[in-house]
Amino acid sequence: MHLYRSHNCGELTSSNVGNTVKLSGWVDRKRDHGGLLFIDLRDHFGVIQIVVDNDNKFFKLCEDTRLESVITVSGKVVKRSDDLINKKLSTGEIEVSIENYIIESSSEILPMPVSGEHDLGEEVRLRNRFLDLRRPSMQKNMLLRSKIISSIRNKMISAGFHEFQTPILTASSPEGARDFLVPSRLNPGKFYALPQAPQQFKQLIMASGFDRYFQIAPCFRDEDARADRSPGEFYQLDMEMAFATQDDVFNTIEPVLSELFSEFSDWKITSNPFPKITFKEAMLKYGTDKPDLRNPLEICDVTEAFLHEKVTFKAFKEQINKGAVVRAVAAFNVVDRPRSFFDKLNAWAQEQGQPGLGYILLSDGEAKGPIGKFLSKESIEIIKKKTETKDGDAIFFICNKVKEAESFAGKARMKIAEDMDIIEKNVFKFCWTVDFPMYELDESTNNIIFSHNPFSMPQGGMEALENKDPLDILAWQYDIICNGVELSSGAIRNHRTDIMEKAFSIAGYTSEDLKSRFGALYNAFKYGAPPHGGIAPGIDRIVMLLANEPNIREVIMFPMNQQAQDLLMDAPSKIENNQLKELSLKVNSIDKLKK
Repeated sequence: MHLYRSHNCGELTSSNVGNTVKLSGWVDRKRDHGGLLFIDLRDHFGVIQIVVDNDNKFFKLCEDTRLESVITVSGKVVKRSDDLINKKLSTGEIEVSIENYIIESSSEILPMPVSGEHDLGEEVRLRNRFLDLRRPSMQKNMLLRSKIISSIRNKMISAGFHEFQTPILTASSPEGARDFLVPSRLNPGKFYALPQAPQQFKQLIMASGFDRYFQIAPCFRDEDARADRSPGEFYQLDMEMAFATQDDVFNTIEPVLSELFSEFSDWKITSNPFPKITFKEAMLKYGTDKPDLRNPLEICDVTEAFLHEKVTFKAFKEQINKGAVVRAVAAFNVVDRPRSFFDKLNAWAQEQGQPGLGYILLSDGEAKGPIGKFLSKESIEIIKKKTETKDGDAIFFICNKVKEAESFAGKARMKIAEDMDIIEKNVFKFCWTVDFPMYELDESTNNIIFSHNPFSMPQGGMEALENKDPLDILAWQYDIICNGVELSSGAIRNHRTDIMEKAFSIAGYTSEDLKSRFGALYNAFKYGAPPHGGIAPGIDRIVMLLANEPNIREVIMFPMNQQAQDLLMDAPSKIENNQLKELSLKVNSIDKLKK
């Protein structure tokens, strides 16, 4: 018999009754029933009950063994009586009567419980992640992650893609988020950077004559944490295609995602092709370029209604005269809602730094509510037509400059739907956001800057760059969204140096800036580059959605906390002076840096 086990803890059944077996694992639970001691033994595969009676020579040793100690037991498989069968366990019909007992590794008193569900603080969990990962929910999430990545890899290979690895130590990028820098010992005073994404490398692979590339790529960005974004590092399905249009990218990645979500969930999934929503439409109707289509409510512009001569609502009129707009969110069939429903929404708006959330309630052909008395019959008819509302419905209003109105209307849309409990459940709603603006105005400097990805191909190419107002130029850029979560941005790339130079010049870059900052890409494109495009859906976010977890740290094996600290490994940490000397570095004190 094997030194540690003849079977794992999850595979024994009633067919093994009478067999002598050897099992190893962790002590999950213990129960003393006065003369009988029951131990739940747990390994990676499952849990089985071990029974020890008080005349067994190992009874005292078993009794003294702490939870989470690693043990090896030998014994005979016996059938449980019918009234003691545990239907929650695959091994619930049988148990093992101990004949031999070895403590392989004794546990100290635990800093956190492993068995059962407990409301544990994140700091405790991350500092003891090796214990946290023993819990069944975390084991389930990590195994799900492994299976998802394997499935993605198989699907991409089946679609004709080849997996290539790109460098981890590379040059610092002047665009995007902050880099993580790595000092070079052999080149004093110079630094590598960890890649924010393999963006330039995958475009260089296309320029090198390969047709379809993919990689489960690690990416590193020094940015703040969010519920759907881990600070420091993340993984993405990085892919690029030569001689590809936007539709080619969509037609390639949509089946991968559809099949993946169908494989690992029984929720309903948006049918192919996924709906396409322009950036302009998304900002108007949903208040965000990441629309959650599970929410049936939409936003519309009703500025016109408040300009009517008989409207006496000065608060809005004065703002409109200064360039503000009015956005409306309709809530249907709320006539029977208590006054507290509206008061709570108003209080929520004030918590968000807004003056409130004005509304009207349509009833008996009239507009009631705080704003109703200021409106004319004509303006009410305009609002009803725009919002497609009727008696029994309410309309909430947001008045502000366009960007602020869009943003808060988007938040209000979600808050109202949540309070009404009308967000569709057990469904994955996918969509594409397309036609992003190529440029935008930097309000602090009044300069034209790139709005999304500077390496995207402008729609209309050189002609658009030469003849259109830059703020009217759209780019071949797109995001894929699921349930309001951005899984990825992508683009058809700019593969021509002449168009690249013109595009960058509009944003204030010279040819020399372009060559010095993006020299490798620029040089490669001088020697013939194919039209190409791609996308990079986030692995962590995909797993988070499929695991139905609200926080991305629940699906990452060893995540950092919100302060970008690895509490388990105590990173970042101070470096010894001899290491700094090797790297030709000196650390100034924090007090000096503040001055």
